[in-house]
Amino acid sequence: MKLPKNHHNQTQIPKPKPNKPITEILWVSLIAICIKFLLIPAYHSTDFEVHRNWLAITHSLPLSQWYSDQTSPWTLDYPPLFAHFEHFLSFFASLVDPTMVHIHHGLNYKSQPTILFQRLSVIVSEFVLVFGIYRLTRNLGYKERVLIWVLVISSPGLMIVDHLHFQYNGFLLGVLLISLSALEEGKDLLGGFVFAVLLCFKHLFAVAAPVYFVYLLRHYCRGGLIKGFGRLVIMGSAVVAVFAAAYGPFLYHGQIQQVFHRMFPFGRGLCHAYWAPNFWVFYIILDKVLAFLLVKMGFNVQAPIASFTGGLVGDSSPFAVLPRVTPMITFGIVLLAIAPCLIKAWRDPQPRMITRWIAYAYTCGFMFGWHVHEKASLHFVIPLAIIALKSAEDAKHYFYLSIVSCYSLFPLLFEAQEYPIKVLLLLLHASLMWSGFFSHFSANASTKAAGSEQTRYDKTRFIVGWFGKLYLLGLLAVEIYGQFVHPILFAERLPFLPLMLISIYCAFGMMYSWIWQLRRIIKLH
Repeated sequence: MKLPKNHHNQTQIPKPKPNKPITEILWVSLIAICIKFLLIPAYHSTDFEVHRNWLAITHSLPLSQWYSDQTSPWTLDYPPLFAHFEHFLSFFASLVDPTMVHIHHGLNYKSQPTILFQRLSVIVSEFVLVFGIYRLTRNLGYKERVLIWVLVISSPGLMIVDHLHFQYNGFLLGVLLISLSALEEGKDLLGGFVFAVLLCFKHLFAVAAPVYFVYLLRHYCRGGLIKGFGRLVIMGSAVVAVFAAAYGPFLYHGQIQQVFHRMFPFGRGLCHAYWAPNFWVFYIILDKVLAFLLVKMGFNVQAPIASFTGGLVGDSSPFAVLPRVTPMITFGIVLLAIAPCLIKAWRDPQPRMITRWIAYAYTCGFMFGWHVHEKASLHFVIPLAIIALKSAEDAKHYFYLSIVSCYSLFPLLFEAQEYPIKVLLLLLHASLMWSGFFSHFSANASTKAAGSEQTRYDKTRFIVGWFGKLYLLGLLAVEIYGQFVHPILFAERLPFLPLMLISIYCAFGMMYSWIWQLRRIIKLH
């Protein structure tokens, strides 16, 4: 006798649990938000007053005066879409505390509602980053995407810069990741449109514009002369429409020249007040050493104006011996450094490579650009987290680079009470990276095809190479010297020395990362 199909004795095959990446990423975000809430009362820099003043400018003044107001030294110098973003926030800020958005009474205003509102605005706006990383990783396996989410959402660099020092980098990087996710999915028009929007939020992201241009020209504008030209017109129209909508009102009010003057203050000099750890650190140090030696030899050499710590390297007399560096020189060097991935994008525009190319472009901008902020390392550290699981070599590089990048941001938090916070954030992130990478590559080692690049690296499991180990030990030595040895040896003398050592040592690490990425791009097909 045959049993019915639904007989209770029949073995039922359990259905696989459906993937719910949105729910999963919200849980990861919730844990990060709890940490961010704990940081609300902590230190904040002058950038807090900068953004509060921008709330006041956009709320209290007509659009025609946004880029000409000089009530505060912290004038508006971001592109128009970010000004509109501040204008949007100012409506809610005026409901929380009207003094916050008063152009005169709000100067240096730091009431508790103001602090809470500004901190919460960063936390809420960072959901754009959550959405961007979700789009990029939603088709990966559970373990892979969760690990990448942890690397990005709990990035100690973002915690330090956005939720302590105070900025909106997470929001802006989220827009970048949305653009990259569209390009990786083959939605080139959407990716180009979103990148144009990003440039109208913060123009410093334009370093990657040459890569976008070459990639989209070769990948989107293909299909013959007529079809390709038609697509070029469509893409160009979308980009022009974004810039017209952002800058058009200021052009109408006769303010466009003032807008560009604020956005591109080339008079600020080659380096920022705290030297970003890039190539120009070596150039400046070499100039100072040569000047010192020439003076000892009896030559009449005028000492450079800038100091080791606070001086902007101004245009009047930036160097004592070496040739003066101009913005056009840095532009040319950056473009030359980006050239290898431009050639790759022209010859073989592959969507799977675009995130790596964009990260490399931002690395070049950081290493050789004009007046680079130390915070700009986030522009390539966050995208590199997306490709950290491509191979064990990528994971090793990211492990090393993210630690160097985070440590280079330590001088931003110079008060004693914040020291345990930044150290614990870095140690926690390093521990999560180590355990996550080790688990991922150990588990996957046996499933890879024999003889592949992945297998060769996975057989040794995840370890940091000998160079990485030595370098990270040296980084620890630099920190011990700055915190404990230097105060004993020099007391109040030579206060610039610990900062200088951090900048120089991290510059070596960043230079190694740039070379590694360059070799990786040339090697991969």
